[in-house]
Amino acid sequence: MLIRRETPGDQAAIHSVHAEAFRREPGVTPVEAPLVDDLRADGDLIGALSFVAVRDGEVVGHVCCSPARLGDDTGVSVGLGPLGVRPAHHRGGVGSALVHTVLGAADALGYGLVVLLGDPGYYSRFGFVLAATLGVTPPEPGWAEHFQARPLAAYRATHQGAFTYAPAFSRI
Repeated sequence: MLIRRETPGDQAAIHSVHAEAFRREPGVTPVEAPLVDDLRADGDLIGALSFVAVRDGEVVGHVCCSPARLGDDTGVSVGLGPLGVRPAHHRGGVGSALVHTVLGAADALGYGLVVLLGDPGYYSRFGFVLAATLGVTPPEPGWAEHFQARPLAAYRATHQGAFTYAPAFSRI
């Protein structure tokens, strides 16, 4: 498996990955697939934090981050997501490799926090904790049990407040 930054030629495959990974009903495109397209169209898909997993020449997974606001600060945190892996490649290390890659890249770029909405049972293995323990509040109070943050090297205890995702998230 190869993990690399996405290229313009990957866009259709990335859409397909998220459509397959999040499909709940046959024939219905899940919101995660067009969300990535919308982030890209808005200029909010951070190119240095958008990675694909390629196995045997096929894009089998994708993860991305977008700019976010934490309190009044627009430079300390990013929102991770979506993370998608084609179902045929679940439990094969693809998701873990993508998360490790995007966290390392976000750390190298100097971000202090990576924030996401997801399963604590899955994301805790990567150092994510409930965001509330760090003083970070979700856009929707009902998300608290699944709203998580991962401190990076540039994290400071003063990095607290209300978290706001890129605008595309509020349109889903």
